[in-house]
Amino acid sequence: MDFNTLKTQAKEKLKGYCRVCPICDGRVCAGEVPGMGGTGTGVGFRNNLAALAAYNLNMRTLHNAKDPNTEVELFGSKLSSPIMAAPMTGTPYNMGGSISEKDFIGMIVSGSKEAGTLGWTGDGADPEMYNSGLEAIISEQGHGIPIIKPREQGVIIECIRRAEKAGAKAVGVDIDGAGLITMALKGQPVGPKTKEEIKELVAATNLPFILKGIMTVDEAITAAEAGVRAIVVSNHGGRILDFTPGAAEVLPSIVEAVQGKVTIIADGGVRTGVDVLKLLALGADAVLVGRPLVVGAFGGNTEGVKLVLNKMALELKQAMILTGCNTIKDINKQVLYKG
Repeated sequence: MDFNTLKTQAKEKLKGYCRVCPICDGRVCAGEVPGMGGTGTGVGFRNNLAALAAYNLNMRTLHNAKDPNTEVELFGSKLSSPIMAAPMTGTPYNMGGSISEKDFIGMIVSGSKEAGTLGWTGDGADPEMYNSGLEAIISEQGHGIPIIKPREQGVIIECIRRAEKAGAKAVGVDIDGAGLITMALKGQPVGPKTKEEIKELVAATNLPFILKGIMTVDEAITAAEAGVRAIVVSNHGGRILDFTPGAAEVLPSIVEAVQGKVTIIADGGVRTGVDVLKLLALGADAVLVGRPLVVGAFGGNTEGVKLVLNKMALELKQAMILTGCNTIKDINKQVLYKG
């Protein structure tokens, strides 16, 4: 399957919920939540893209980086690249429903595994969202990471226990889902967490605990002090609060504050392997990819997810050749152009 065929088929199946635009920048779908857009004006979505576009690269070709190695080790697993599938749910109301929740997340997890990396799974008002993710992880021998909404403590811990039984590589909470009204309307309240509550969740499991949705230095420091293994710098795709900065905009200051204390993962606006290179150069240890993998799944099922991830990994490798980086650890701020 070629990429153009994949996009054409995805556009048909996504039924206008995603137009599969030539440039996925959130302009056409602004305010479409539910849907694939950013909330309100869509500025938070667009800021993710703009923050990445603000960085240019130093091209270097006088070096020995002829066949770079994109492999990384994360949460005890060796991955083919630092590119992982972000947790995504809501196929009926966000993506048109031509693919079921169970089939979609199955494609994400299995396609990620076939590409040599990890698929993350999500949670939502319908319990089947979290259940489907766990089923996909079990079917792939634990090769995935479930992320839980910031529910009541006891409910989260029960979800963690189920993740442990599924053999998951890690587990976490997307704290940026704290304001989701749809959850409360369906009798499943979510909300912010205190430092002490995060400590309780960290202590409740031996799995690496991840906190997704960190966008400020003070909260990155709080997360590190609470003992989390990793944070995800993310504004939830611009889908919960309008006018948030882009992930790449806040990443450098967060890296400066907590690098070496926690694993730092960046999420937001990643469309190519060059975007991945930029986030790694800014200090991220790995990245999450969301919307492009919706296109991959709807356009080509498991094979489509694998195709998108492999394409990005190849683009990353090519960018490493042209910036003089032999390994992922070689990627640093020297890659970025300063005018």
